[in-house]
Amino acid sequence: MFSINEEIGVGLVLWHPKGTIFRRIVRDFWEEEHLKNGYQLVCTPHIARGELWKVSGHLDYYLQNMYLFEKDSESYVVKPMNCPFHIQIYKAKPRSYKELPIRLAEWGTVYRYERSGTLHGLLRVRGLTQDVAHIFCTAEQIDDEIIRLLNFMEHILKKFGFQKYNVYLSTRDPKQPEKYMGSEENWRTAQKSLADVLKKKRITYRELQGEAVFYGPKIDVDIVDVAGREWQCSTIQFDFNLPKRFNIAYIGADGKEHETLMIHRAILGAIERFFAILIEHYEGNLPTWLAPTQVRVLPISEKQLPYAQTIHKKLQAHGVRTEIDSSASTISYKIREAETQKVPYMAVCGEQEAKIKKLSVRRHGVGNVGILTVKELAERIRNEDS
Repeated sequence: MFSINEEIGVGLVLWHPKGTIFRRIVRDFWEEEHLKNGYQLVCTPHIARGELWKVSGHLDYYLQNMYLFEKDSESYVVKPMNCPFHIQIYKAKPRSYKELPIRLAEWGTVYRYERSGTLHGLLRVRGLTQDVAHIFCTAEQIDDEIIRLLNFMEHILKKFGFQKYNVYLSTRDPKQPEKYMGSEENWRTAQKSLADVLKKKRITYRELQGEAVFYGPKIDVDIVDVAGREWQCSTIQFDFNLPKRFNIAYIGADGKEHETLMIHRAILGAIERFFAILIEHYEGNLPTWLAPTQVRVLPISEKQLPYAQTIHKKLQAHGVRTEIDSSASTISYKIREAETQKVPYMAVCGEQEAKIKKLSVRRHGVGNVGILTVKELAERIRNEDS
């Protein structure tokens, strides 16, 4: 599904066809849910002028993790984050209080320098795609937006099969104020706001002092897989610094300019890391709705290959992701291969199946589930995913 090639560079992932199908499935679901929940989808470039990152503070606080280059005597940065781009979209025209909150979301690919010794498969990479969003709102809307975010986060994670999670409130280290932007008073206010929301939602959390990002405190949600392992995943970050630095504002009901507040958030986090977590959580047995191949069609012999090809096309017409094993191997070997590769369903096509225009269907890890029509198999898959 993927590979990491030293000729390309360590920490940079090549997504193969099946891995790309997985990304498309997740992205389609993600986009549909976001559109239903009041988000607007955007797309931003991979580089920007160095001046942008100077204003944002990244050149002062995040330089060691950034890729910089020069072209035509001007400095550029390969983006490590998407925040400044979304801010510029917000600033593209004057905003009224009547428009807020504005929720901008993107599958944004970013690049961050990580030391070679810290790189680890898909779990720690240098090129990553985040399901990032930024919410621009008023001070009066902030608590409701964070509660809304926590509910949305829970809905998305449950769809992927995660029922348990631990919550952490990351705050700044008061002994190292130079690591953070903004005044002590702003930090106290922001940290209290996040803590109050968690208490209002009756969510048990643990405070992690010194784990905040340089521009504000954050709520981290760590999912717990079936083996009890904890994985850092979702994050909600309060930002009172970038709005000031970029002078983002809205026109209030009084006709005056007011400072816009901003929330950063990701639910799945890095898609590369999330995929690795899913593989661990399901031990490779991805739910049928996520499996790149949902059905492998298995002709018993070469004589049944034309019938298998017909079945393959009919399943595709029903929206089922399918492939054919057209090798000269025995049917028992084909079944064993499909089981080893954890394909959810196998459709055996023999002489008898071709006569009655049906399929002998097997379920991975279960075995034979009966003789079904193409339509019945497609409905079984749809019902399983609902």
